[in-house]
Amino acid sequence: MAGHSGFWDLEQDAGRITALRPATTGGGGYVMPLLADIHTHLDKTMTAPRMPHRAQSLFDAIEMMGQDAARWTDDDLRHRASLGLAKAYHHGTALMRSHVDWSYADAPRGWHVLTELAQDWQGRVELQLSSLTRLDDLARIGTAIAPVLRRDGGILGAFVYRNDDLAAHIATLFDLAEAHDLHLDFHVDEGLDVDARGIDAIIDETAKRGMAGRVLCGHGCSLSVRDVSQVETLLGRAAEAGIGLTVLPGANSYLQDAGAGRTPRLRGLAPLQEADAAGVPVMLGSDNVRDGFFPYGDYDLIEVLRMGVLMGHLPPEDWLDAISARPAAWMGHDLTLRVGGPADFIHFDATDLNDVISRPTAVRRVWRDGAVLPPFQGDK
Repeated sequence: MAGHSGFWDLEQDAGRITALRPATTGGGGYVMPLLADIHTHLDKTMTAPRMPHRAQSLFDAIEMMGQDAARWTDDDLRHRASLGLAKAYHHGTALMRSHVDWSYADAPRGWHVLTELAQDWQGRVELQLSSLTRLDDLARIGTAIAPVLRRDGGILGAFVYRNDDLAAHIATLFDLAEAHDLHLDFHVDEGLDVDARGIDAIIDETAKRGMAGRVLCGHGCSLSVRDVSQVETLLGRAAEAGIGLTVLPGANSYLQDAGAGRTPRLRGLAPLQEADAAGVPVMLGSDNVRDGFFPYGDYDLIEVLRMGVLMGHLPPEDWLDAISARPAAWMGHDLTLRVGGPADFIHFDATDLNDVISRPTAVRRVWRDGAVLPPFQGDK
C-alpha cells in the first residue's frame, strides 16, 4: 500500500473504509490513493487530428491552436472536454485544474462550457479552472477578468516569457490577485532561453507580498539551461517564498528543442530533484493531451509519473505524492486513505509501485464509493 511499509489489509463496507491494518502476507496487489492533475488544458484537448502539421516549436503550436479556436463551438468544446474528463476519471483522477485561454475582456466560450462541466462532474472529478492570458495583455483586460474569476471560484493565470517591463507587469498581476483574493497559476519560462527570468520576478513578488501557498509556477524549462549554482540559490528563495512548481514531462520533452529531421538534445525538464531538495512543493501534471502542443497522452497520471521517473531519475515511491497528495493539498483537498474515509482508491495487480511503473499493462481497478468502475468504453 502506498505510503506504508510492509503488507496491509484494507477493508471497506457501504462505500467507506472500515479497516486499515498490517498484514502478515502479501499477494493482494498494490493500492494507492486517487490522483490529482493540477495542470491540464481541457479547452484544447483532442484537437490533434485537426492540426495541419507537427509543431516545430512552442510558438508554432500556439499559432496552430489559435487557428483551430475558430472551430470551438459549445458542442465541440463540451464533447472534447467531457472525453478528457471521462478518461481521467477512469484512470483514477479525482481532482483536476484546467487552464482556459482568455484573450479578450469578455469571458471566452471555453470558460462558460467548462464552468458548466465542473458542475456536471462534481462528485466524480472536482474541476478547478484557471484563466490563461499573456502577461502583457493583462494590463489591458485583467480588471475585467478578475471579478469573473472571483465569482466563479477561478484562479488567475498568465503566460510569462521574455516580457518587457517584466517586474511592473508581474506587480500589476499580483495587485489584481490581492484585490480580488485570487490564487495565481503561471506558465513561466517555457523555453530554453538562458536569460529568461520570469520565475525570478514571480518569486520576488510572492515573497514581497507574503503570498506563500497561493502562487504556482508551471514549466520552468529555462531553469534546465541556467547556471547550476544560480538555480540552486533561486530554488532556495522559491522555497522561502512558498511557491509551488509543476513539472510537465510530456509536453515539455516533446516541444523543447524540437526541429524537423533532427533529434532534440535539450528536453526542457525543470530541475525537479533540486527543487524538491530545496523544499519547493513539486508536482507533475498531464499538461496538453492530444492537441497541437502534444499529440499524445490519455489523462493517465500514472503514465505521467512513469515519464517523470524515467526522465528525472526519480525513485517512484518518493514521487507518488507529486500526482496525488501534494497537488490535492494545493487545490484544497485531501486524498489520504483513512479509516472512516471514502472507499476511493486505485488497486493494481502489482507487487509495488516499481512494478506498476515497470508494467504499463498491469491490471488497474479504480474504486469509487466502494465499487469498481466499469471499463471505459473508448473515444466516444
